[in-house]
Amino acid sequence: MTKTITLAHGNGGEENNELIKDIFYKAFKNEILEKSEDAAIVHNGELAFSTDSFTVSPLFFAGADIGKLAVCGTCNDLAMMGAKPKYLTCSVIIEEGFETKDLEKIVRSMKKELEVNGAMVVSGDTKVVPRGSVDKIFINTTGIGEVLKKGISSNNITQDDLIIVNRDIGCHGAAIFVAREGIEMSSTLESDCESLYPQVKALIDADINITAMRDATRGGVSAVLNEWAKQSNICIEVEEDSIPVSDEVKGICEMLGFEATALANEGTFVLAINHEDADRAVKILKAFESCSKAAVIGKVTGLHLKKVIINSAWGTQRFLDTPSGELLPRIC
Repeated sequence: MTKTITLAHGNGGEENNELIKDIFYKAFKNEILEKSEDAAIVHNGELAFSTDSFTVSPLFFAGADIGKLAVCGTCNDLAMMGAKPKYLTCSVIIEEGFETKDLEKIVRSMKKELEVNGAMVVSGDTKVVPRGSVDKIFINTTGIGEVLKKGISSNNITQDDLIIVNRDIGCHGAAIFVAREGIEMSSTLESDCESLYPQVKALIDADINITAMRDATRGGVSAVLNEWAKQSNICIEVEEDSIPVSDEVKGICEMLGFEATALANEGTFVLAINHEDADRAVKILKAFESCSKAAVIGKVTGLHLKKVIINSAWGTQRFLDTPSGELLPRIC
């Protein structure tokens, strides 16, 4: 562990994992925390519990804003554990001089997204700090959800499972970069920020055999797959040509020198589904407008345990590592 905290420690990748493991897990070690899920399962498996903080810059961007993001982020973490979001807290730290009209716009976005999830804010906290103490506004949301399908866990993935992604990847990270840098593009590129509970509910209602789900936020699909490979002691092999990536995101990746699999998402999630239900799961997801590119992208093998392998169209293989470095700070 380094002597000082760097921006890389917030990237959702290798350095972030090191920070969590060496500082927080070491201090707070317990059976629930060590499962490393998107949300903690508590109260005899009946409730899911999660928290998230949002510092995105800029506050408003194509497809969403920090308010929508703050509700989607926490509600999605609950949904990934098979839970229906029910109750949220909302805490804000606001910089002196922040425009009231912008705050109202942010809160309206939060209200709209709460309605999508059928959830409500039941508690909160507000702090105002002197100019320069915080960049405009930071938001924290904590959520409680009712578990509708028990047993979903990233620690239980086996070779019976196939790996699915619900849509094209990397849109949020690319959209934030474009907004931050003031790049004008003649395209429809926007953040994928979206509440995932409706999609999860459709899968649960169809009795799909779901092993694990995780939204691919900071660190992207690469981070999710590597976390899963380590947690379940498996090898995940991904077919490069099967990963859906839009032309706009490919172009941004060329500018940044990034891989789309490392870019952050806010409405994209990865699923491990029993192979017998995989095709049916993809069909259900494709019924949603944003999920027309849902696809099976890989399988679970025993080739290189705790590693992710990407297979190219030319028959070559390489390891897909956990992202490292600063990537794009303040992406969510």
